[in-house]
Amino acid sequence: MTRVKGGVVSKNRRRKVLKRAKGYFGSKHRLYKTAQEQLFHSGAYSFNDRKKRANDFRKLWITRINAACRSNDIVYSKFINGLKKANIEINRKMLSELAIYAPEEFTKLVKLSKDALEGKAQVKETKAVEAKVEKVVNEKRDYSKLTVAELKDLCKEKNIDTTDMKKADLVAALEK
Repeated sequence: MTRVKGGVVSKNRRRKVLKRAKGYFGSKHRLYKTAQEQLFHSGAYSFNDRKKRANDFRKLWITRINAACRSNDIVYSKFINGLKKANIEINRKMLSELAIYAPEEFTKLVKLSKDALEGKAQVKETKAVEAKVEKVVNEKRDYSKLTVAELKDLCKEKNIDTTDMKKADLVAALEK
C-alpha cells in the first residue's frame, strides 16, 4: 500500500484551531493540544452562558412587569393569572415593552386581568387586544436592525408593494 502524506491538511487543521485560540493565556494559544482542549471548554461555556443569559432576560422582564403592575395596584402573579383566565397570550418580553413604551395600553391589560380575576364578563375581543398590543410594539420597533427578508415579510403583512425597493426604502415604507 502506498504511503499517504497529509501534512498540508493536518497543518491547515491545526492552524485553524490555533487561529481560533488567539488571545488565550499561556500555552492555550501556542500549543495545538491545549488550544484544542480550551476551545472545547470554551464552546461548552458559551452554550451554558447563552442559556443563563436567556434566564437573566426573563428575570428582567418579570421585574419590569411587576413594577408596572404595582403602580396599577396589582401584583405580578395575580396579573399573569388574570391574563391566563382572560385567554390573553402575550409573552413577558412584549408585556415588558408595553410597560415601558405604552403604559396606557398596559393599564388596559391590567384592567382586563382584574376583570377576569373577579369573574366579570369574559373578554370580548381577545384578538383585537392582541392586535393592538402588536401594533404598539411594532410602532416602537427599530426597522433598521432587521434584515431585508424580514422587512419584506412585514411589508407583505401590511400589503405594501416591495418591488425594486432597497432596505432604506423598505424601512421608510414601514415607518409611515
